[in-house]
Amino acid sequence: MDKYEIIIYWSQDDNAYIAEVPELPGCLAHGQTQEKALANVRKAMKLWIKTAREFGDAVPEPKLRRLMLA
Repeated sequence: MDKYEIIIYWSQDDNAYIAEVPELPGCLAHGQTQEKALANVRKAMKLWIKTAREFGDAVPEPKLRRLMLA
C-alpha cells in the first residue's frame, strides 16, 4: 500500500489540505495539516482496497513511478 503515489495540495474551497491517490479512483482525504491529510488518506486507502476486495473488484497494482503532471 505504501507504493501508491499520493498527491497533497491545499484547497482554498475546502480550507484544508487534500491528499489524493490517483491510482485508486475516488480515494482522497483531507486534513488541517499535510501530515493529518496523509494519515487520513492512508486510512482511506486501506478501506478502498478492503472494499474492492470484498466486492471482487480489481485492485490496481502501484505503478511504482511518478505520474505525469500537466
